[in-house]
Amino acid sequence: MNLDQLRGFVEIARLGNFTQAADELHLAQPSLSRQIAVLERDLGAQLFHRARGGSTLTAAGESLLPLARRMLADAESVRRELAELAGLERGRVRLGATPTLCISLVAEVLRAFHAEHPGIHLHLSEQGSRRLLDELAAGELDLALITTTDASPAERFTVTPLLVEELVVISSAAEPPVTSGDAIALAEVARLPQILFSSTYDLRNATDAAFRSAGLVPDVALEGAEMDAVLRFVERGLGVAIVPAMVLIDRPGLRSVRLAEPRLERAISLARPADVAPAAAVQVMRRTITERAAVFAARSGATMRAAAPVA
Repeated sequence: MNLDQLRGFVEIARLGNFTQAADELHLAQPSLSRQIAVLERDLGAQLFHRARGGSTLTAAGESLLPLARRMLADAESVRRELAELAGLERGRVRLGATPTLCISLVAEVLRAFHAEHPGIHLHLSEQGSRRLLDELAAGELDLALITTTDASPAERFTVTPLLVEELVVISSAAEPPVTSGDAIALAEVARLPQILFSSTYDLRNATDAAFRSAGLVPDVALEGAEMDAVLRFVERGLGVAIVPAMVLIDRPGLRSVRLAEPRLERAISLARPADVAPAAAVQVMRRTITERAAVFAARSGATMRAAAPVA
């Protein structure tokens, strides 16, 4: 039994005539007759009383009709659901990102993606890069925006470089600038009151390492804060912080100055499992992330650039 046979059977039952049913189905009448004959043979029962004036259902046909209608309805439901998934009307994308990316690049990515595909359910995990890679390996995420300055992800991931951005020193726009020059040396930054991130942040590890390497001990005003809190504390004039350049976008309460050579940088990459074929919605999310990353690089000028692709 196949769907074409069931459609033919239901249409003949509705119209009571083989020829009219064949016309409705855009079939030759002999082809439809052969389909029904095969169906009757497979079922071992006659489905229609055939007469010159038309065709009526037998008792077996009466029993099959509601089942055939339900099977056709189920098949249409499956077809429609698959079409919705292919057309990005339904589905799910599980994205992970570091906290600094969540308040900058990811916010723009999700806005653009949701505007185009409002039926796709979005799940976001905000973690450090190492934790995000663990979640990706465990199958809990489809994509992860990570920083790859310190270590390369394992071979089980496919990693696409997106951006390289500088870390800059931020201070309150309501306070005098921390320097009169275009850049500030790390030794000068160490003498300013610092707002430090939580030790779980990749940024904290990077800045701590930079101070240690230079033999410097920073003047710590407050430590252990999350990204939103750090930015607010700096806006209120409690101290300075070293942050990625992109968090300055659309934040008029903050001013920034570049670090003098050697500058601190971080690389931003998009990781996904290497052994899993991405669903259609995930592929579109990847394109959206790549496009928005290019826009961010253009808006940030000298402090951010597109990453060179991996050879």
